[in-house]
Amino acid sequence: MKKLIICFVVLFSVLSYSQTPEALFSKGNNFYQNGNYSKAIEAYLAIEKQGLQSDVLYYNLGNSYYKLNKVAPTIYYYEKALKINPANEDAISNLAFAKRMTIDVIEELPKTFLQRFTANVIQKFSFDTWAITAVSASFLAALLFLFYYFSLGSKTKLLLFNTSILAVFIMIISAFFAFKNYDIVKNTKTAIIFKDKVDIKNAPTQSSEDVFELHEGTKVQILDELDNWKKIKLADGKIGWTTAINLKEI
Repeated sequence: MKKLIICFVVLFSVLSYSQTPEALFSKGNNFYQNGNYSKAIEAYLAIEKQGLQSDVLYYNLGNSYYKLNKVAPTIYYYEKALKINPANEDAISNLAFAKRMTIDVIEELPKTFLQRFTANVIQKFSFDTWAITAVSASFLAALLFLFYYFSLGSKTKLLLFNTSILAVFIMIISAFFAFKNYDIVKNTKTAIIFKDKVDIKNAPTQSSEDVFELHEGTKVQILDELDNWKKIKLADGKIGWTTAINLKEI
């Protein structure tokens, strides 16, 4: 009898896991609409466990955790949504509301013109979007050049030539932005504090001095790693060490 129960549990687990992402997503949405946010989270996480990612999935997870007043996972999943799609206006808006639940008030250091341009332009869209723009512009430039080559009127040829040059310029700029964005995403590690309260050390040892404390939901940048320690930096420039168990990388 015991073996039969175990087999039933295993079979049920396999069948539950084997559900299609579409079915799980629909189930999660239904749970959310009915106010069963914990069940909605289970359905969405089952999709994530299958190795699938999307800004919509992470956005829905953020919304579900927000309804349960779970500060750290709410901000974590909104940030993951924006990492995939920086132009997700709903995630941007909801993240701003979620940050009001955090305890730490951190003022960002003033940014240079180049840093502001990078954040407001280059990182406004994902590197995939910039890459698609570059490819589209290259096809357009080639097409316009063909029209220019076979065109007879001088005014038309001039217009087509100038337009093709503009398309080439857009292609080059978009390609540069795509590579720059990819480099930033690849080399910049960020994380969210998941513990209620964390004492940040001045060195990667438990006996080192506490320099400041952080609370759940605060976003940090990971600068370095040593064993199970992470060197972190805040938006206001403060730097310290904490153990990896205290945070979750985005």
